[in-house]
Amino acid sequence: MKVPLGVILAGGLATRMGGGDKALLDLGGGVTLLDQVIERLQPQVTDLALNANGDAARFARFNLPVLPDSIDGFVGPLAGVLAGLDWAAGQGAGAIVTVAADTPFFPDNLVEHLMRTAEGQDVPLVLAATPDGRHPTFGLWPVTLRDDLRAALGGGLRKVVQWTDGQGGREAVFDGAGDPFFNVNTPEDLEKARKIYGAQA
Repeated sequence: MKVPLGVILAGGLATRMGGGDKALLDLGGGVTLLDQVIERLQPQVTDLALNANGDAARFARFNLPVLPDSIDGFVGPLAGVLAGLDWAAGQGAGAIVTVAADTPFFPDNLVEHLMRTAEGQDVPLVLAATPDGRHPTFGLWPVTLRDDLRAALGGGLRKVVQWTDGQGGREAVFDGAGDPFFNVNTPEDLEKARKIYGAQA
């Protein structure tokens, strides 16, 4: 399988952070969550896009294609996955890897491990997981399933794992020190992320 395209999911409402763009929150020294996520994902994929809704101009400095949800109503991350699959189809790509814009320290071997786990699958569909459970915004998604996903979303499906399980999806388990998929949901999480980032800088 060719190295897939990357799609950063930033289409949520950030209600626990008081709304706005979590991706643009400062980690330290003017570096945003999105800067950190781009830096981590870009070396792992062949090209990169951002799934976000609203005025795309607020992300102009990142020089990425901005892909809005094609389904109205903020129906969850699967809508962002679908937007990414439609973009990838237009690029002639076979698959995408998605990551969440509020998870700044995900593994730097994410794509490699997802692809290795997909070996032997007729349809390469894999979600990242840790021993504590799955992380459904981090996954490998085949372009061939985009019409099936569009139909499922149109029929009211919203739960990622419900759809991936129905498609025979696999899990790529990441284990190691700490939580590789720690994400920023609250102001307290942001402070924790700033400390982690400061220690790594």
